Amino acid sequence: MTNTTDGSPRITDVSWGRLETADPSATFKDAKLYPGGGRAWDWNETGTSHTPGIQPADVEELLEHGAQAVVLSQGMNERLQVQPETLQMLEEVGVETYVLQTEDAVERYNELRESGVPVGGLFHSTC
Repeated sequence: MTNTTDGSPRITDVSWGRLETADPSATFKDAKLYPGGGRAWDWNETGTSHTPGIQPADVEELLEHGAQAVVLSQGMNERLQVQPETLQMLEEVGVETYVLQTEDAVERYNELRESGVPVGGLFHSTC
């Protein structure tokens, strides 16, 4: 999915196992969204699992696309962890970071997007 503008895609709906975006329209189970577009988040690319969780390699693509704020969703039941190294890396590069339950993460991401912040996010739509 590639966006036609430089803004981050707007999330229009989230439910168990499904996240939908507009501009352009796409549907994902897990998603990486960033300024200019997004794509499916394939955990196998970096060996991500619920434990130990989101790794620095998972967020690098968001930063490469210019995200100045990052939203990390922990899943609907908050089972996806975030490695301390990931949070440390984001802090070191001065990126505002939010770690939230998925529905709360979607809400925060859209708020940041609407306020003009170049935001990126990793969204896990199940557990």
